[in-house]
Amino acid sequence: MALMINEECINCAACEPECPNTAIYEGGAEYEYMGETKPALSEDIYYIVPDKCTECIGFYDDEQCVSVCPVDACVPDPDHEESEEELLEKARKLHPDKTF
Repeated sequence: MALMINEECINCAACEPECPNTAIYEGGAEYEYMGETKPALSEDIYYIVPDKCTECIGFYDDEQCVSVCPVDACVPDPDHEESEEELLEKARKLHPDKTF
C-alpha cells in the first residue's frame, strides 16, 4: 500500500530527500509524473504521490520516510492498498533502467 503524510506533519522536510522515487513534495508544490506536471495534492503539508510510492520496495528494507519522520506522520494510505508485486511493478515502471 502506498504511504501518505497525515496532518501530524510539521513540515520539517526530513522525508523528501530520502524517497528513492521522488514521490514526496512540499505542500503547494506541483509534481512530475511520467513527463507531465500535475497540481499539488496538498497545499499545507508535505504529501506523497500515490502513483510514485513503492514503499521503497526494491531500494530499502523499510520505508525511508517512516524511518526519518520525527512525528510519525508517514502512514499507510488506506485508499491505495497494493500487493508487493504491484509495488514492484510500479518500481519497474518508474525506473526502467533498474533491475528489481
